[in-house]
Amino acid sequence: MPMIDVYAAEGIFPAGSDRELGQALTLAVLRAEGVPNPGPFHADNTAVYIHRMEAPAVQTAATALARTVRIQIITPPGSLNREGQKAIVKEATQIVAKVAGDPSIAGRTWVVLTEAVEGGWGMFGTAFGKEEFAALAAKAAAMPH
Repeated sequence: MPMIDVYAAEGIFPAGSDRELGQALTLAVLRAEGVPNPGPFHADNTAVYIHRMEAPAVQTAATALARTVRIQIITPPGSLNREGQKAIVKEATQIVAKVAGDPSIAGRTWVVLTEAVEGGWGMFGTAFGKEEFAALAAKAAAMPH
């Protein structure tokens, strides 16, 4: 179950756009992981945390009021292959530009992909690795949708 953090200065995303941004990003990450039609297990456990910061909290060398976006996507070990990485970076950038209503922001959107180390991902009070995730996925697949 990926975790997604979006960091942006206030004003980049319009008021009321959190749901559109959150839903689009979670579904895009799941597609990139090979889950095109997520059931409740995936849909309920893939989350986006939207961090709106005061404008001066985002700095570059060029300006004290940078209009950049940083998306960090943390995934379980081995869940994104190279094609999935390329797909999610492209789609996440497109989603940000669409929701922001600013095509130019694509050139100022950073997508950082982070893979948790084996056993470095916890759910249900368990440190999950590939073996635990495989068992969990098998259990979820057996559940009625």
